[in-house]
Amino acid sequence: MTHFHIAAGLLVLSALASYLNHRFIRLPATIGMMVVSLIGSISLVTLSHTGMINPGQVASFVKALDFRDLLLHGMLGFLLFAGALHINLGDLRNVKAPVSILATIGVLIATLITGSLFWLASRSLGFSIPYIYALLFGALISPTDPVAITGILRTVGAPRGLAMKIAGESLFNDGIAVVIFIALFGIASGSTVFNTETISLLIFRELLGGILVGLSLGWITYHLIRSVDAYQVEILLTLALVACCYSLAEIIGVSAPIAVVVAGLLIGNHGRSFAMTDKSRTSLDNFWELMDEFLNAILFVLIGLEIIALDLSGLHLLLGGLAILAVLIGRYFSVFLPIRFLQNWRTFSPGTIPIFTWAGLRGGISTALALSLPASDERGLILSSTYIVVIFSVLVQGLTIGRLVQTLSATPSRAESTEHPFSKKL
Repeated sequence: MTHFHIAAGLLVLSALASYLNHRFIRLPATIGMMVVSLIGSISLVTLSHTGMINPGQVASFVKALDFRDLLLHGMLGFLLFAGALHINLGDLRNVKAPVSILATIGVLIATLITGSLFWLASRSLGFSIPYIYALLFGALISPTDPVAITGILRTVGAPRGLAMKIAGESLFNDGIAVVIFIALFGIASGSTVFNTETISLLIFRELLGGILVGLSLGWITYHLIRSVDAYQVEILLTLALVACCYSLAEIIGVSAPIAVVVAGLLIGNHGRSFAMTDKSRTSLDNFWELMDEFLNAILFVLIGLEIIALDLSGLHLLLGGLAILAVLIGRYFSVFLPIRFLQNWRTFSPGTIPIFTWAGLRGGISTALALSLPASDERGLILSSTYIVVIFSVLVQGLTIGRLVQTLSATPSRAESTEHPFSKKL
């Protein structure tokens, strides 16, 4: 099977899933993609057990997909850029304190609590997973998925400030979680000596380096866009910006997700206001909206298909259920502690803590990091638990977050009601 055959298969499956969701299921795009792909995966597994199809061919197709490489070194940069492009920097600046703390200290808290609870749960079921691997699970499952949550926040009517805090945290905590995961993996493999100074320097270098790369390349691209008035060229320049930004950050060893988000914020705000005509802004928005929908469809079809290659025994399913509880508890305290601290200086919307907790959807980042682990008994446990948590968060949390927001949030002000933080700035 060639790479073209794999790409063709993914395109067909994604288009089919998108059509079925839009025509019949009518769920939000992210959730609908997951539902359709899961139904397809379960159907294929069922048919393989009846002998109607060859299970080996199905498994070989799924295993031929390098999900980790495709997401971490391909799709992620474009997805993050598309999300950052429509974030209003003025709104983000107003919530910089909670976003910064939640995306850094909050991720550390979630990693520690979730990893510890996952270790206790695995030991109680008879799995002898080392504590460092449980912390690896805590790190990879801590980042919330900006692709999943921003699409839902557009439609649930969340208060403006709350929506911006959730979206801002989701955009930035990916980079922090990846750095923590890399550090813990180095400790687990013996290539890194654990001490607070080493880990702190690694996080600082990744963060500062990512910001500098994003600002530098974003500023160059801004001036190139400003010097022309041709939307085709401007769109090509933004595509080149994402590819170059992500690649350069990986080569020099800084946070590629942070670099792309910073570049997207610069182009989406300064570039949109001072370097583009109305026609260019409209064309750029339409292009990146289509890009976001296209990659989003492929991402969640891939997540659904990967279920076919998993070995989900009874104990694995039970551990996955306990992992869901561990993740929710870790998420709660990673939100509760920073917000209670910040409440000494600022006010938060009613229901912020439970909404933030339930809005912590997991997706492609967690899946890709779990798949990046080397073959071992621990990898199988972590991978199956990760998939169970991702499916639960997208389907259960994703389908109920709107009702929770409407129940717990105060009625938004008129300004909040008429202008959403993800609306296009024309």
